Amino acid sequence: MKVLMFGWEFPPHISGGLGTACYGLTNGMSYLEDMEILFVVPKAFGDEDQSKLRLIGANDVELSQKNPHYEKLLEKIQFIEVNSNMVPYMDPEDFYTQISKDKEGSKNYIHTHFTGKLEFTGTYGKDLYQEIANYAVIASEIAENYDFDVIHSHDWLTYPAGMAAKEVSGKPLVVHVHATDFDRSGGNVNPSVYEMEKTGMNAADKIISVSNLTRNTVIQNYGIAPEKVVTVYNAVDPVVQKENISVKKGYDEKVVTFLGRITMQKGPEYFIEVAKKVLQKMDNVRFVMAGSGDMMIKMIWHAASLKIMDKFHFTGFLRGDDVYRMFSVTDVYVMPSVSEPFGISPLEAMQSNVPVIISHQSGVSEILKHAIKVNFWDIDAMADAIYGILNYDALSEVFKKHGKEEVDNLKWENSARQVKDIYLSVL
Repeated sequence: MKVLMFGWEFPPHISGGLGTACYGLTNGMSYLEDMEILFVVPKAFGDEDQSKLRLIGANDVELSQKNPHYEKLLEKIQFIEVNSNMVPYMDPEDFYTQISKDKEGSKNYIHTHFTGKLEFTGTYGKDLYQEIANYAVIASEIAENYDFDVIHSHDWLTYPAGMAAKEVSGKPLVVHVHATDFDRSGGNVNPSVYEMEKTGMNAADKIISVSNLTRNTVIQNYGIAPEKVVTVYNAVDPVVQKENISVKKGYDEKVVTFLGRITMQKGPEYFIEVAKKVLQKMDNVRFVMAGSGDMMIKMIWHAASLKIMDKFHFTGFLRGDDVYRMFSVTDVYVMPSVSEPFGISPLEAMQSNVPVIISHQSGVSEILKHAIKVNFWDIDAMADAIYGILNYDALSEVFKKHGKEEVDNLKWENSARQVKDIYLSVL
């Protein structure tokens, strides 16, 4: 079976869990018989791992000037317009660049003339909507020239591309919902993003959600028939043990870590409030906020206002081995997400023998048994859980041992097998 797959990012060039999930799923598919994947990203950098798939960048595809689908396709995506410099999934580094640029908010409509190769940044900048439109045009070209059986589009940015490929080829489309704008915006959805999400879901033959939490959002908020939406949980790749991953502490204090985008969706302000409460009860502990995002400066000021900066650290965005170096010195990992469709980072922490505390408002809470679960807003319960794990070694050891055993059984190969069954159902 040949799969034409569209994704907006692929390791090592990632800004969060989306690229990690794409890599894990495609890696799991490589263990199944009769699976061949052509993975398309907006921009290929040349250092991506292609041992389990073929990866091409939309920036490397040359357009033929006689493709009859362009004009019709562009008419359908004219509704996309740029009305804000802030966009979902903005890369942490890009955010600080964008907020210092033009803020006039003028609307730029999609160009309708394309020749040669198109340029892509491969990021989430202020021209994101333009690049989504260009990406859809490239998808049309790829669908004309490659042989495949099914189309798979990861998240809303690639839905127009999947729809374009389906229109050209007539092949079935599966869209993968890793998050919705209701998660990213806290309910204050961007109309353009919502329209793209809903249009893509309606066009799809099947929809994959990463949790039942997300499945319910798709059904209730987008009006999709329940039988069309199937939940396939994410997993985690085995950690390759390296000497340079493990870091020894040079101090006796405990470490509590938040690792993720510093955005409203992730609940960073609750983590800071919890830090204040725990530090009122014990002194030999430090809190680390590892990540970056649009709320980072605000969170630095918030921690400073609570007078805990002598015990609170901001590392910036971490990727690759640095994530596991952070976990190697972490005694408790906390994910206080307000709305988390799934959440791969708790699995990575448990894999590294770190006890985890997660919010009930996360998809991963549906499958984990050996994790402490609290409501994101309940900072008293969260503080009690942190205090208990840090001060009672027996409790900590139970979560370490059984948590690692549990997560080691969550394999991408199993997720991939479920996805393959979904492909077969639409063929």
